[in-house]
Amino acid sequence: MSTLTYLKSFFKDKDVASVTPTSKFCMRRVCSPINFNEDLTIVEYGAGSGVYARFLLPKMTPNSQLHLFETNELLFKKLTEINDPRLSFYDQSVEYVTDLLPDQLIGNTDYIISGIPFSFLDEETKASVLDQSINLLKEGGKFLAYQTSGHLEDALHKAFGNVQTDWEWRNIPPMTVYEAEKQPG
Repeated sequence: MSTLTYLKSFFKDKDVASVTPTSKFCMRRVCSPINFNEDLTIVEYGAGSGVYARFLLPKMTPNSQLHLFETNELLFKKLTEINDPRLSFYDQSVEYVTDLLPDQLIGNTDYIISGIPFSFLDEETKASVLDQSINLLKEGGKFLAYQTSGHLEDALHKAFGNVQTDWEWRNIPPMTVYEAEKQPG
């Protein structure tokens, strides 16, 4: 996916937060907690043109599933060009994620990867997306996010009761990387 396509999307769509695809360095850091030796269910918020999907799929088992959400029409079109039976595509907002995904995924999702710009969301919507994410994850499941600033740390700590942060400087722009785990109970 070219930077030009991201630039076009950036200028046409207020919900696109980056002018370039995520770097391989950032993808490795975000995905470092994932155990690819088992069958997984992963949901990605803001899948863009599919750079994470292309990174994840070769590592995933044949029985794993990857559910991709992207609302930008141009990026969604590129995303759906990826042909793999483990993929499901959603061109709707993650504001309704638990209504859109199959019921069997609620409480059974291993990982959520999110690149959506949470700073663009109002507090109520942000809290709703994070609450739905907790409902979606199984116990011990992880919410893995990357953002252009540290603004998401407090919201994740409030929602999950825990959060770890790190930085990936080898990305344009540099990213704050978050990891929050669904606790028992």
